[in-house]
Amino acid sequence: MLERVDFRETQREALRADVLAGLTGARKTLPSRWLYDDRGSELFEEITQLPEYYPTRTETSILRTHAGDMARFCGARAVLIEYGAGAGVKTEILLGALESPALYVPVDIAGDFLVTAAERIEQRFPYIEIRPVVADFTDDFDLPADLPKLPPRVAFFPGSTIGNLAPRDAVDLLARMRGHVGADGKAIVGVDLRKDIATLVAAYDDAAGVTAAFNLNLLARINRELDADFDLGRFAHEARWSEAKSAIEMHLVSLADQTVFVGGRRISFAEGETIHTEDSRKYDLTGFARLAEKAGWRVAETWIDPGRLFAVLGLA
Repeated sequence: MLERVDFRETQREALRADVLAGLTGARKTLPSRWLYDDRGSELFEEITQLPEYYPTRTETSILRTHAGDMARFCGARAVLIEYGAGAGVKTEILLGALESPALYVPVDIAGDFLVTAAERIEQRFPYIEIRPVVADFTDDFDLPADLPKLPPRVAFFPGSTIGNLAPRDAVDLLARMRGHVGADGKAIVGVDLRKDIATLVAAYDDAAGVTAAFNLNLLARINRELDADFDLGRFAHEARWSEAKSAIEMHLVSLADQTVFVGGRRISFAEGETIHTEDSRKYDLTGFARLAEKAGWRVAETWIDPGRLFAVLGLA
């Protein structure tokens, strides 16, 4: 039975606070972290298999091609700390290449989904100790106090999730990682690169409607956990490009004038009004290097696919 550290008891109140603050502002927003309950995590894994969604298969190819180099970069007996672990499929590639990894610490906000993924990884790598931590990695949290203190500790953040964060929040997370791994630690981070807008929009608005279901699931979660009464049939998913932010924005568009009961409050929506639920920022290599430097990192290694769609960066 896997031991896990669980910070979920505070999450429902945090959800309520975020929802009420986000939906009563001048422009309605919801933090993207709340997209990833257990059902949202399942839907995201479906998204990663879609033909339009290039990031997962491209990053996976990079990891498979360069796993040996990444293992040498990490060093022997590494403690691997993964932020937003999800299903852990890409993690298996890196774990399989590492020399005698000492410990794997997956961190994710979706507790049941996290434990299921950790149990699968434990079956494949029975010689690696696994310590799941249920926490929101975008907030400060403590790692288990009894983790090995000696380096190497390596932060692993694949999947271009860094692009979901505003630049200040991305710097804060990278600084949190630096604090977790120490001055001698390292990090491996996936970064989605700028490219043509048609490819980007298609990746976040697939023909099968899985991304739409993923986005709308956020309203279903609010209904379930905060006793809200969103009618999901009266909202629609929309993906749009923002040149100013170099980001794909995801929105939920109100299809009518309506009022919704949420967390003890009545929230009015005009037809066409949107809830902004996620940004997916796209970087160039120079811009991301500057961002990392603000958090105390330097880019030591760059692994990139032949089409230059995606990069995996080794930070030291």
